[in-house]
This record gives sequence, structure tokens and C-alpha cells, in this order.
Amino acid sequence: MSRLDEAEEGAGVSRRGFLKGMGATALAAGALAPAAGAASAAAKGAPAATARTPLFGPAPVAVKLQINGKEREVRVEPRVTLLDALRNHLDLTGAKKVCDRATCGACTVLLDGKAVYSCTVLAVEAQGRAIETVEGLAESHGGAAPIQKCFVANDAQQCGFCTPGFVMACESFKRANPGASRQQALDGLGGNLCRCGTYHGVANAVVDALAGKGGS
Repeated sequence: MSRLDEAEEGAGVSRRGFLKGMGATALAAGALAPAAGAASAAAKGAPAATARTPLFGPAPVAVKLQINGKEREVRVEPRVTLLDALRNHLDLTGAKKVCDRATCGACTVLLDGKAVYSCTVLAVEAQGRAIETVEGLAESHGGAAPIQKCFVANDAQQCGFCTPGFVMACESFKRANPGASRQQALDGLGGNLCRCGTYHGVANAVVDALAGKGGS
């Protein structure tokens, strides 16, 4: 026994005795806690929780989406974004998952004609609304849409990863601003980023599309 223990023992309590007492108290409290919890739950009319009570997350639900003029149904968890539903469940991979933080615009689709970041919209939120993707834009014209033809004519793409999002943002802008200038087009497309720096070609593509150079 150390001198410190001897001194404490002379005072009526030793360190070992104190620690043993604290351990016993903790064990007793732990044993009583479940019983107290059960009694409290019973008093409130609620089922008592046990260590074996399973925890479940939200289960997949049926979601009906109007995509490119067709109704599509998927079963996804309520937390799944429209972007992930399109890419992972419906094989519509035109919208790209890049930043996944509503910053780059590569995932842009049209929701009731308005450009939105599909990574910020839950699939369940998009029910009952008209969704247009870059795939549908081409399908509705029987080939490349006018804005897509103008992109090609103005060399408005390089690596192409941001291009689908830009195309959809440009289509939305073109529909809402038929008489816009080149500068207005640049300002209106500020929500999309291109690491290759093709903004000059994109702006020219929008101007040409507004002028009807890509066809109708």
C-alpha cells in the first residue's frame, strides 16, 4: 500500500475503496435505468424500448414522374434527388452529377419549363410537374434541337461534360427571352459553369438560336 493510500485509509476512506464504491453505484444505476424507462413508458401508455428494438429508415415509395411527355414510375427513398432518380433508376444520364451542391449547373433540367438544378429537387417533389431532359429535347425534334445545332455550329463545347446542362439552361432562357441580346444571354446563363471556358461559343449559340438559325 502506498503512503497516499495509507493516509487516505487513516482518514476513513482509501482510493481503492472510493473507486470500488463508485463502480458499484454505476452498475446499480445502469441496472435500474431500463426498469425506470419501462415504468415511465408504461405510465404514458407507450411501448417500452428495449435493446433489441430495430431502427428503420424511410422505405422506398412509388413515385410517378412526367418525363419528356411520358409517365415513368420508380420506387425510391424519399431522400433521393431527381438527378439520382433520372440517372440511377431511369437510365437518363444526360444530366451530369458533378458538384452535387447546386453550383455548377451540369445537372440542369427543365421543370415546368424553368431551368432547375436537379440535384436540389427531390424526386417526390417533382411529381405532377413536367420534366424535360436533354434526351427529350432531341426526341421532341426528331433529332438535334435548334439550340443543339447552334451549339455545334458555334463550337460551344469541348470536353462536353457541362454541355447538357448548358443546353437545357439555354433552351429555358431562349423560351423566356425571345428578344434577348448577347449580353443578356451571358447574364442569364450565370448559373452554369464551364471549366473549358466555352462561354463565348455558348453566348453565340443562344443568339443564333434566338435568330432562328438552328431551325424551328
